[in-house]
Amino acid sequence: MFAKMTSIGAYVPEKILTNKDLEKIVDTDDEWITKRTGIKTRHIAKDEVTSDLAYKAALNALKNANMQPDEIDMIILATISPDYFTMPSTACVVADKLGIVRPAVDIAAACTGFIYALAQAKAFIQSGMYKNILIIGAETISKIVNWKDRTTCVLFGDGAGAAIISATENKEEAIIDIDINADGKYQDYLITPGRGVKYGCETDRIWLEMKGNETFKVAVKTLSQSVRDILKRNNLTSEDIDWFVPHQANYRIIDAVARAIKMPKEKSVLTVHKYGNTSSASIPMAINEMVNIGKIKKGDLMLLDAFGGGFTWGSALVPFN
Repeated sequence: MFAKMTSIGAYVPEKILTNKDLEKIVDTDDEWITKRTGIKTRHIAKDEVTSDLAYKAALNALKNANMQPDEIDMIILATISPDYFTMPSTACVVADKLGIVRPAVDIAAACTGFIYALAQAKAFIQSGMYKNILIIGAETISKIVNWKDRTTCVLFGDGAGAAIISATENKEEAIIDIDINADGKYQDYLITPGRGVKYGCETDRIWLEMKGNETFKVAVKTLSQSVRDILKRNNLTSEDIDWFVPHQANYRIIDAVARAIKMPKEKSVLTVHKYGNTSSASIPMAINEMVNIGKIKKGDLMLLDAFGGGFTWGSALVPFN
């Protein structure tokens, strides 16, 4: 038995925050943001929380798969901006919104969350335990950034992406391979320190904090190596890849990694200019964008690649079905 990606879906809040809007909030300007990140706009959740975005993305994925919620055997939801601090999990809230009683769990792997969820779903399905698993990457990072810190608040946006991972006997449409890893020695490079018991929920450190330059260097090196490893393991090269779908952190990281792995620009999927960094949601949102504009076709081989706080990172080789 193999596991395949059956469908994709996404959702973003209506409110759009432009770089010009940010000029009124923090000491920055459109030229500075665009040059350093490639970001022009991002969507911001005003009256919605993470489970609302996740639920709507899930509905779109179900619709695209022509499936009903009761056909889902499990929900795995990746987020760093959950509805609640520890419990209930946002996945449980989404299951309730869908009207189903199924196993539901959150995972916290930051921007690599979707690939971690994909790896878990693949393992569950290949074990024969489940047939259809709904995986979701959903974030309302606007609620955990410091809007006075121009180095971080300009980067992030809100959104959700969902995919249904299903059992199949057809190896041609199956997920080929997934590579995930983590290194905790970099834990303070990208952190929300005051949102846990270690710091006693300090009110002056509840926001996301990032060592930008240091993170950039490690991200490019680690992402490039992850891609080389998974391609070599499967006797593939960049020429065999139809679409490179990286985590949409910022344009400079995406471009640096693409050049390092000799991936042609025309194969790189870019949505960061439109949505900003949506953490665990960025990869499924990018795939969904490709579907919506008709740029991807059945059988195309996608190379997914992500890096996030922890540090965590991962790559995946996934045929589009």
